[in-house]
Amino acid sequence: MSHDTIVIGTGMAGLVAAVRLAQSGARVLVLAKGVGSTHLCPSTIDVLGYGPQRIERPGEALAAHVEANPGHPYGLVEVSGLEAAVEWFKEQTVSGPLGPYAYVGSLEQNKLLPTAVGAAKPSAVVPETMAAGDLRGGASLHIVGFRKLKDFHSALVADNVSRTEVGGPVEARSAELDLPAGGRVDLNGLALARHFDDAAFRSAVVAQIVRRLGAEERVGFPAVLGIKDPHGAWADLEHRLGRPVFEIPTLPPSVPGMRVFAILREALRRSGGELILNAEVVGPALENGRLVGVRANLGRREVVHPADHVVLATGGFASGGLELDSRWKARERALGLPVAGVPAPGEPRFTDSYFEEQPLSRAGVAVDRELRPVGPGGEPVYDNVRVAGATLAGAVPWTEKSGDGISLATGFRAAELILQTTTVAAVTA
Repeated sequence: MSHDTIVIGTGMAGLVAAVRLAQSGARVLVLAKGVGSTHLCPSTIDVLGYGPQRIERPGEALAAHVEANPGHPYGLVEVSGLEAAVEWFKEQTVSGPLGPYAYVGSLEQNKLLPTAVGAAKPSAVVPETMAAGDLRGGASLHIVGFRKLKDFHSALVADNVSRTEVGGPVEARSAELDLPAGGRVDLNGLALARHFDDAAFRSAVVAQIVRRLGAEERVGFPAVLGIKDPHGAWADLEHRLGRPVFEIPTLPPSVPGMRVFAILREALRRSGGELILNAEVVGPALENGRLVGVRANLGRREVVHPADHVVLATGGFASGGLELDSRWKARERALGLPVAGVPAPGEPRFTDSYFEEQPLSRAGVAVDRELRPVGPGGEPVYDNVRVAGATLAGAVPWTEKSGDGISLATGFRAAELILQTTTVAAVTA
């Protein structure tokens, strides 16, 4: 069966592109080796947090950031396009399978949320379950952990967040609770999230902490407040405790990331799209030099999947979308596209400081204004391939705090470009 578009990758960029296309009536197939980066990330939409100083208003800062960083992926997307992508994403979360689970915020103002180690991270759009953790202007916090949860340390969060400069004093205390259910010696976030879906479990947790709370303290939990109904679990805890409650990201696996994956996967299914996991794309299918599909390994056999368009969203070096061999030769693994930004032989490849930008930091697939991959001379490699997300060259998302913002914006933009192309083709046919 031929598809209108094949999307390679199940991270934020790939799923956004796939859902947007499927909702517009396209026949979409998503191919991936496994679940994408959603399961590793806190799933806050970080548009732009640093440039290099902390940024308060990301929407206003984008133009200057692009000017200072030629080739940045945000230069391929208008601010209005990013705003449209954010609003579309919010609609998917509210109408998704997890009930009225909403994302809040905008490009107008970054929130400052505590991380798993107690640092303050600028984020533009966040789950409603995290919003009360905003540290701007100071806060009084009670950080709750669980002795059997090895992926979250409440004392570490409280100690570090108390020393964070956020424009006002932050006072934080910590508490380690016993699990009401007893049971396993070690517990991961997903298992605990399933417990929080149960009202009796939440009631037992509240009974352990309600008498310890100060009058003005907000209560921070690890980001495990439900996997099936996070809105219901969070709202119930706020009601029982009589004060704001918020989630703090844990070490992976990320429960909020699993929620986003579930929301977008269900949106894809409802729109008629298909998803095949354990399918590694190993190369393009070509006819007379034109890409007409992709070749994928399914178990022990290679299968050709025909398609009119392809969206490549397999990520960068961290996720295996890009690969660097022992001879410093970089390659894009799925379609064999050129990789830009790799230091030439003899040029420095590392800096002395681990936390500084490395020469390879901006490496990725270079594209034209229509997100088509280009070669060294700027000519499109394939005119029916779009590249999105962390595969793109030009950004340093871990220092800029721009990762999911870039993925959301370029995944949405890739879908829009394909829809424009197919509309023009239909009109001229």
